[in-house]
Amino acid sequence: MPRLSALRSLLAAVLGVSWQQRLLGHHVVPAAWRRQCFSAGSKAEDSGQVTPILKHLMFKIKSTGPITVAEYMREVLTNPVKGYYMHHDMLGERGDFVTSPEISQIFGELIGIWYVSEWMATGKPKTLQLVELGPGRGTLTDDILRVFNQLGSLLNKCDISIHLVEVSPKLSEIQALTLTGRKIQSELDVTSPVYMKGISKAGIPIFWYRELQDVPQGTSFYLAHEFFDALPIHKFQRTEQGWREVLIDIDPKAPDQLRFVLAPSATPATEYFIQGKEVRDHVEVCPDAGILIQRLACRIQEDGGAALIADYGHNGNKTDTFRSFRSHQLHDALIAPGTADLTADVDFSYLRTMTQGRVATLGPLKQQEFLKNMGIDVRLQVLLQNSSDTAMHKHLLQGYDMLMNPKKMGDRFHFFALLPHQRLAHSDQKVNLQHSKSLSAPVAGFGELIWK
Repeated sequence: MPRLSALRSLLAAVLGVSWQQRLLGHHVVPAAWRRQCFSAGSKAEDSGQVTPILKHLMFKIKSTGPITVAEYMREVLTNPVKGYYMHHDMLGERGDFVTSPEISQIFGELIGIWYVSEWMATGKPKTLQLVELGPGRGTLTDDILRVFNQLGSLLNKCDISIHLVEVSPKLSEIQALTLTGRKIQSELDVTSPVYMKGISKAGIPIFWYRELQDVPQGTSFYLAHEFFDALPIHKFQRTEQGWREVLIDIDPKAPDQLRFVLAPSATPATEYFIQGKEVRDHVEVCPDAGILIQRLACRIQEDGGAALIADYGHNGNKTDTFRSFRSHQLHDALIAPGTADLTADVDFSYLRTMTQGRVATLGPLKQQEFLKNMGIDVRLQVLLQNSSDTAMHKHLLQGYDMLMNPKKMGDRFHFFALLPHQRLAHSDQKVNLQHSKSLSAPVAGFGELIWK
């Protein structure tokens, strides 16, 4: 198979290189059930912390009544004035959580290979737009650009550009430093969808946007790493009276604190999002994720390209996953809002449904399987052999363990891809497919390659 041989050569080339409305009469969520379902648990001294966001939310609730979990997440995370993501760096050892690109360079390098492989599979188009949603510190894109640079002879006739979708002023500032090596001033033209632009250290143009729909149409390859988990969710609980939406209200016994309550009757969201065949007793739905997936699917259907999504999630079987992290520890999601991250597992079965058949989907596939298929073991051995530094060996092995260990990130995170239907045809490659035909050529990561 010539295509398989070319993919092996590509992998080897890089792996071997060093490198609401007001609702009355709410039902209070029982304390025991809340502890079971909502990951509550935080230091006692935090419970009295009245943050600016908490003041804002209490005013809103007093004015209009209990709010949905989705509205709570949106305010806490992306409120323009005091939102958690908007004005500080929450990543890394000094932050509240760490992501795979921050753990090991190998992760980003393998993702870079995936995109080059898919670019080749689409016939090596003359333009390549890499679009990352929620780029964090820019570390992952930086690692991908290093792969592009290493494969310069392959990509030298391709017009590459980087398009970052980021709402956080603080994070976009950090991304600019990571990718260009300097600070970048915001664009003066407020009518332009591009609010920042610069040139990477290798001379590749970079553009910043606040919305995916602002990114120019064209052959694009999309990346969303730990992005969908931060999108606002609605939560629903099955009761004897039927499905009820979980809301957030002020605790009458502690006026500076919030509590979960159940709506006394079905809300519009309950009627719209709960399917008649639902068998679970608790369900989380992320409408924003559904809208975003539809936009990605339409773009790929019209312009080609591909999308790779990496996140922790499930295939429509989990119930309550809403939780909060601060200083790398679980934190009560309703305590001191604005000082901790909020997150929920991605429902990949929902994402698949929301493509509405416009594109083919692959996965979800466990991270350890995806990275193993991409050649992480080969790359690790190359790096170990090229270094005699004991500390470096320890760092590489610890990073590998964190990424691959089933008890750590290996089984927790999953990869999910969107591809044009024409990318799929006849092949005997065994891959994890959902509602898709066989592959016309191997899709890196989703099928095991035979190394020679």
